[in-house]
Amino acid sequence: MSADESTRRFGPDSYTKRGRLRSDVYEAELGRLQTELVKLQEWVKHHGLQVVVIFEGRDAAGKGGVIKRIIEPTNPRVVRVAALGTPSDRERTQWYFQRYVEHLPAGGEIVLFDRSWYNRAGVEKVMGFATPHQVEEFLRSCPQFERMLVRSGIILLKYWFSVNDEEQERRFQGRIDDPTKRWKLSPIDIESRDRWEEYSQAKDEMFARTDLAQTPWWVVNADDKRRARLNCISHLLGQIPYEDLTPPRLELAPRPKHRNDLRPPMDEQTFVPERY
Repeated sequence: MSADESTRRFGPDSYTKRGRLRSDVYEAELGRLQTELVKLQEWVKHHGLQVVVIFEGRDAAGKGGVIKRIIEPTNPRVVRVAALGTPSDRERTQWYFQRYVEHLPAGGEIVLFDRSWYNRAGVEKVMGFATPHQVEEFLRSCPQFERMLVRSGIILLKYWFSVNDEEQERRFQGRIDDPTKRWKLSPIDIESRDRWEEYSQAKDEMFARTDLAQTPWWVVNADDKRRARLNCISHLLGQIPYEDLTPPRLELAPRPKHRNDLRPPMDEQTFVPERY
């Protein structure tokens, strides 16, 4: 959804003077979309669909934020996150895609990749963790790999979160200032600040080689986190046709009366101190 389309949808009074989406408008729309995510989840489960959603982008672009909002209302047995760490010595000797294949969905599952096999075309290339030959082999193999996934019946969606360098710097500083977020900044994240152009060139080449008709890259304008989350979730919902399988509302019968004398005395139990 473009900025103009978004403004038409909500109206000018839905935005702050800085053009940011107002909190109450954002929360209401997010709640509506999260209800739809639950409907999509039930549809995927009922029909045994296999869905992979890839979230890529620069550091602090907001990938984790949208993933968090997707999993908040959904069942972790159906919708799960794959966020792989640094490969082990053994994994480094495997076929590159091998450790990602282990996390692909079975029937009735949605897997959200918080970064993915595209690490090789991005951070591994720019930081020198992969050789030029390895990067080139990845760019040649990746389209074949993804076409194979689609032919097998997997629904594959790829999102790139785009953020400008000023906004990224502001978010980096925010993480430094907030003790609860400092863990998000790794030495590699800090070094990426000095390699903006290199990351841009790597991203452009990656798109040129892997933006396929069957699995296109969808770019999310992520300078405004709230709008990025809503735009991405709304788009995701529109990519998989689904119907509402919500069970009908239940009417609970009155609860039977319980005999308190059958339970142990309350003073024999150890309670957490009530400090709040």
